[in-house]
Amino acid sequence: MNASPEGSERIVVGIDGSDYSPLTLQTAATIASALNLRLEVISCWNRSDIYFAAQIPVGGFPEAGLLESEATRLVEDAIERAFGQERPQGLTVSIRYGHPAQILIEASATARMLVLGRRGRGGFLGLRIGSVSSACVAHAHCPVVVVNDAD
Repeated sequence: MNASPEGSERIVVGIDGSDYSPLTLQTAATIASALNLRLEVISCWNRSDIYFAAQIPVGGFPEAGLLESEATRLVEDAIERAFGQERPQGLTVSIRYGHPAQILIEASATARMLVLGRRGRGGFLGLRIGSVSSACVAHAHCPVVVVNDAD
């Protein structure tokens, strides 16, 4: 029998700090607990859209630290709203630079399951599922659960 891939004993949950994040975290934690798996929270930040690729200053762009700090703050706030002071045992948080769909799809290669909110901070309110969730459903390497809002 083949050994399971490194890290496959975890559920990855992608959040962005939107209103869907706490329920998505709670759902992922419930599944992880039931399956006795670790829970890895991943949130992504990306370069500001104020730059075209050719305009990014040498050495990066000055807003990088601010964007990463804001992503960290949003994740910590979502975790607090989801769990209060009682974080699930074994919960880890990873803040990564890059496009969320690409990062989550890559993470899914060694995960048992990927859990996402139905939509996040994008501007298309009429969509039933966001672009990141849609890309992950189509391309993830493991099962994907998309959490709808409580309404």
